[in-house]
Amino acid sequence: MGFRNPTTIIILLTVILVLFGAKRLPDSARSLGRSMRIFKSEIKEMNNDEKTPEDEKTPEK
Repeated sequence: MGFRNPTTIIILLTVILVLFGAKRLPDSARSLGRSMRIFKSEIKEMNNDEKTPEDEKTPEK
């Protein structure tokens, strides 16, 4: 299933354009970008929470 042939890529992009329409593609891409940004920030937050050691002493005043 190699997409090394440029003709295959052009046909695939044409089929996607016909199925979704020119108006819906930018909206879908924008929505996907927002979702990816939110997902990345949540993953980053989860990693930061895991890296914080529980027995870290906080200075008390």
